[in-house]
Amino acid sequence: MSMTDPIADLFVRIRNAAARGYETVSVPASRVKAHILSVFQQEGFIHHFEQTTENSHPVLTIHLRYVGGRDKKSVITGIRRISKPGRRVYVGKTEIPRVMGGLGVAVLSTSKGIIPDREARRLGVGGEVLCHIW
Repeated sequence: MSMTDPIADLFVRIRNAAARGYETVSVPASRVKAHILSVFQQEGFIHHFEQTTENSHPVLTIHLRYVGGRDKKSVITGIRRISKPGRRVYVGKTEIPRVMGGLGVAVLSTSKGIIPDREARRLGVGGEVLCHIW
C-alpha cells in the first residue's frame, strides 16, 4: 500500500512521539526525509538521526530533544505541513515567510537543496515551502 504524503506522515510521527515523551521515533527512510531531518538537527529541534534497517527495510531513527528535568517538555512545540500534494505552495525570494516572528523555522525545497528560511534569504532563492516548525 502506498502512502499519499510520506512527509506529512513524518511530521505526525514526530508530533505524536514528542507529545508522549518518547526519546526516539522510527520512520521509513527516504532521502527527502533525511534532508528535512538534517535541517531540524541543524536548527536544534532534534538531537540527531540515524539510518538503520528493520526487517530488511531502511528506517530513520530520530532522537528527540527535550528541556527541563522531571517535567520534560519537547523542544518541538508544533509542526505544520504547508505545501501538500493537492496544493503546492511556492514563494519567491522576497516572499519567504517568517514563522512565529522569527522564533520558528520554515523549511524550503529550493534549487540549492532543502534549506531553512534564513539560509534561503541569505542565498536569495525561493522555492516550495515544505513546513513550518516552532
